[in-house]
Amino acid sequence: MGLFSKDIATMDDLFLHGLKDIFYAENQIVKALPKMIDKATNRDLTKGLSQHLEETKKQIERLEHVFRLLGEEPKAVKCPAINGLIDEADEVAGEVDDKNVLDAAIVGSAQAVEHYEMARYGTLIAWAEELGRDDVVRLLNTNLKEERAADKKLSTIAQRKGVNRKAAS
Repeated sequence: MGLFSKDIATMDDLFLHGLKDIFYAENQIVKALPKMIDKATNRDLTKGLSQHLEETKKQIERLEHVFRLLGEEPKAVKCPAINGLIDEADEVAGEVDDKNVLDAAIVGSAQAVEHYEMARYGTLIAWAEELGRDDVVRLLNTNLKEERAADKKLSTIAQRKGVNRKAAS
């Protein structure tokens, strides 16, 4: 079912499609994060990514709860956007020899993923509110807050913890 498919006839259909999209994305992120953690050399970066991996697993559980509240089985629909972001991260990481530059590349790639997730959760929250699904808004908001916090932590690692400075020197 594509975004502009005839299978999406109502706002409920659109919301469910977006939910399946982010469910797919979160599951792909759980698969991708261990690779990023293995490649990262900065201690703060590996710690932050490891913590976010555990958060992401909890986010998936929350999404499964949202599906159940909607009377649906948790199901994913392929998300080309997240696949592209993850593929790009793998490609860039494979082209970087300097470990300091690699850490900066990992931060940038991770932030691109976080930004996608924040956009998706923001949209889902707005749709859920319009549909009167306050029962799922709280769960989606929790995920959004965690994504924002992860993005902020990545910025701190890049700027204040010296990842970007070391990469530039």
